[in-house]
Amino acid sequence: MTNKSSCSFRTSIGGQALIEGILMRGPKKQAIVCRTKDGLVEKVEELTALKEKYPILGWPLIRGSAVFLSSMVNGMKALTYSAELIPEDEQGEPDKLDMWIEKHFPAEKAQKLIIGSAVVLGILLSVFLFIFLPAFVVGLIKPLTSSYLVRNLSEGVVRVIILLCYMWFCTRVPDVKRLFSYHGAEHKTIFCYEHGKELTVANVRPEGRFHPRCGTSFLLVVVLVSVLVNAFIHVDNTFLRMLSHLALLPVVVGISYEINRWCGMHDNFLSKILSAPGKWLQHLTTSEPDDEMIECAIRAMELVIPEEKGSDLWGA
Repeated sequence: MTNKSSCSFRTSIGGQALIEGILMRGPKKQAIVCRTKDGLVEKVEELTALKEKYPILGWPLIRGSAVFLSSMVNGMKALTYSAELIPEDEQGEPDKLDMWIEKHFPAEKAQKLIIGSAVVLGILLSVFLFIFLPAFVVGLIKPLTSSYLVRNLSEGVVRVIILLCYMWFCTRVPDVKRLFSYHGAEHKTIFCYEHGKELTVANVRPEGRFHPRCGTSFLLVVVLVSVLVNAFIHVDNTFLRMLSHLALLPVVVGISYEINRWCGMHDNFLSKILSAPGKWLQHLTTSEPDDEMIECAIRAMELVIPEEKGSDLWGA
């Protein structure tokens, strides 16, 4: 019987589901492995940690925002790469912004601008959905503004509802459902590696798909931590509350990252309580993968496992 909770060790290797593929990021390298009609396509890149370039970005509370932004940029690049592998006759029409950028800039610069604009739009959408919209909606309902405590808790509830509705809606989209299956393959493969077992489809298949260090869990922790941090905001004006929430966002992200990091390093009663909500959310964002998806995840993992054993230990 496979133990799906206790691990031989906890790795810092993490991943992301792509379009018909997997991104795995290790301490020194990241690998993209996608399945095409011609077989697996692999892309491996060397990595340099942000804290090695800028030591301040490795400090507690500061490193959370730096890691989050870096992951968004790298993740968008990987998604773009995986989308380019889709046969042209199966690709959708590019949007007007992308077409305008491609028309007015050289190919290499255009790609950077398209990725950058996608990251910015993603951040703006998140800010609107989880900061501006909750404050606006709650501000319209007078009984919910009777006290700062009630108002803050109400805004937190609205954020959770928006997040759950958004994730549920994503599960209704066929392409996203496949993405979530690749997400499940990523988690299962990491668990298999952490249990010290040989990376084979047969060994990966029975592993659990709910991982405590998942990026999805991080999003939910951000929402919950925001309730605590925003409790210090004693402002009635809805617009000023929005600005206050936005100003405190780096603090929220920083604290959330430290909580996820701590949970990843410990396996006790408190860490299980803190990681439980994120695992519940993964019922929406991960699905059982097929064998070909697992093969992708295994190959991506193999490409980033460091030669020096233990150098990918979580928290090192």
